[in-house]
Amino acid sequence: MFARPATFVLGCAKIEQLPDPDLPEVAFAGRSNVGKSSLINALVGMKGLARASNEPGRTREVNFFELDGKLRLVDLPGYGWARASRGEVKLFQNLGRDYLRGRVTLKRVYLLIDSRHGLKAVDTEALDALDLAAVSYQIVLTQADTLKKGEGERMIEATLKAVSRRPAAYPEVALTSSETGLGMPGLRLAIVSATGVEP
Repeated sequence: MFARPATFVLGCAKIEQLPDPDLPEVAFAGRSNVGKSSLINALVGMKGLARASNEPGRTREVNFFELDGKLRLVDLPGYGWARASRGEVKLFQNLGRDYLRGRVTLKRVYLLIDSRHGLKAVDTEALDALDLAAVSYQIVLTQADTLKKGEGERMIEATLKAVSRRPAAYPEVALTSSETGLGMPGLRLAIVSATGVEP
């Protein structure tokens, strides 16, 4: 399934614009500069599918990508920093929260965390929102190619410990690199397992 071309479906600026909930979905969330677009592109093996930007906070819509007519990948607006007014930031971050609360076909959220820095205070609000929405989520550590030997394993252990008491947290942490492809096969399997889609 991940070997077949993925397609951009649409970007939604309002909750009313969301596509019909007729396919299982997994969503990707994280700080504005954590590399969501790069991870989505690496997952599907297409460099230009999700637009990566050097400007954090560029994703201000809920963007939908479709895989083989069986599954949707959803890129949520980043949080933590964006070159926008406070009102604009609140608007597009609330859109992401509305999506989390009301999407019946959402099977899991993958919360991306920079493996060089681990969970930060700014991530706590996202964790709280996911727990409140009772949406199953898994932590995905990104940029693992920049770590020294053994640091990845230590970061996995620290992250698992930090979320161990959170009710909606999936009890596994993925270590990935969009640059080298590290962890991508395992993440693809996790998505297939979470959605129940036949690959």
